[in-house]
Amino acid sequence: MSIEAIDLPDDVGVVNVGLPLFGAAVAAQGRPSVQVDWRIPAGGDPRAVAALRRLSGSHTAQVDAANAEVVRRLDTGVPMLVGVRPAGEVLPQLSGRALLHPGPAIELEQVCDPLRRSMRITVVAEGWCRTVEEADALLESGEVTLLAANTAGAVAPMASVVAASTPVWVVELDAEGERLTAYAPVGQGSGDVAWFGRETPAALERLTLLREAVTPVLSDVIAESGPVDVFSLAAQAVAMGDDVHVRTQAATNLLLRQLLPALVGTKHPRAVEVARYLSANHLLFLTLAMAAARTLTAWAGAVAGSSVVTTMARNGTEFGVRLSGDSQWFLAPAPSVGRAVYHPGRGAADGAADIGDSAVLELVGLGGAAAAGSPAVGQLVGGMHEAGALTAELERVCVARSTRFTLPTHGGRGTPLGVDVRKVVEHGITPKVTTGILHISDGSGQIGAGVADAPIECFRDALFDLDARVAR
Repeated sequence: MSIEAIDLPDDVGVVNVGLPLFGAAVAAQGRPSVQVDWRIPAGGDPRAVAALRRLSGSHTAQVDAANAEVVRRLDTGVPMLVGVRPAGEVLPQLSGRALLHPGPAIELEQVCDPLRRSMRITVVAEGWCRTVEEADALLESGEVTLLAANTAGAVAPMASVVAASTPVWVVELDAEGERLTAYAPVGQGSGDVAWFGRETPAALERLTLLREAVTPVLSDVIAESGPVDVFSLAAQAVAMGDDVHVRTQAATNLLLRQLLPALVGTKHPRAVEVARYLSANHLLFLTLAMAAARTLTAWAGAVAGSSVVTTMARNGTEFGVRLSGDSQWFLAPAPSVGRAVYHPGRGAADGAADIGDSAVLELVGLGGAAAAGSPAVGQLVGGMHEAGALTAELERVCVARSTRFTLPTHGGRGTPLGVDVRKVVEHGITPKVTTGILHISDGSGQIGAGVADAPIECFRDALFDLDARVAR
């Protein structure tokens, strides 16, 4: 047949798979062009492709069944705030001189500058020595044991350190007959504080206030008010614009409203001082949400054979993940925080690597998962369209949507839930963590906020381990 005999269409539209250049050329000629975001699975790595073929092929039913149970637990568990206690009373790991830190376990010589400063001022606050210089020598001597908070059933935000006198939220979960408990330090607030890597007299004063006044007052208030359904408040806050990670104003206000009658009624002599601290702490709900999330990931983490990530944490040096049913950490270097807004005079070169256990929130449908409904996240990433893209991208690597956390601005759509390591490796898309930024070396504290991209390497290693475990 000659070319002249071919009946060519008069109206051409193109669906382009692969290089965007071809689709762009069609669009430049005024014709419709749809670009398909297609990538070679797992970047073409033969070992990863083979593991994916098995885990999404012959072992699919087994893994998917485990995933369904993990998601059910993450989505339906009801964490309840039941108290505030000194950490040493509820965490036996803190007997003697011991500190709990965020992220995977780490040796002192690997500890980043902000976390080391937090350790020093906490050592002083505990009365183990008098000055930060003496504290540094004490840490160097090995007399202070360093433990990952996650191994003790706790979580610690940013550069927080938990010691025996640190007040912690006590959150319980009735896991269908088994009671699970998780802990997180009561938030220190903003400004000149240890969890931002400050080791100043003001930071010491805040730790003392928490120990001597906030602990007894909040303990009495919660005992009087009764248990608090943490994620009921968080769900309302998401509808009010919180992502419950970088922005928790709505959730904090809801919590204080619930505690207000008991707070007003307490006879503690420092109640007014504590009330001022609480009202000025717009991040108060953050660590409470983290403890609640930790109970859910602990329950979900007991399910064997799942490809869902149930631990995601960073210590400022390394980023670590763990899968459901497996206690092994998979590590990669902690990333820098990008797409950031910095304080005046600060920039990317000043920022420390990503740090804290708060990424547990992204695993339960909060943080980056709820970015699409949060104007505060939009300010960080360049607008609400970009914030929506964060949530949409995470949805591509999750196995379900939350029925608890829904986005009114997106038709009541549930936030992404259940990060699937198979999808992460296949698509090369890692979770995005909304977070604060600390100064890398000068101890000046928080200098901005932004979004950290989790490193793909630890997810890839977790996939290989899962493939081997499932095969056995």
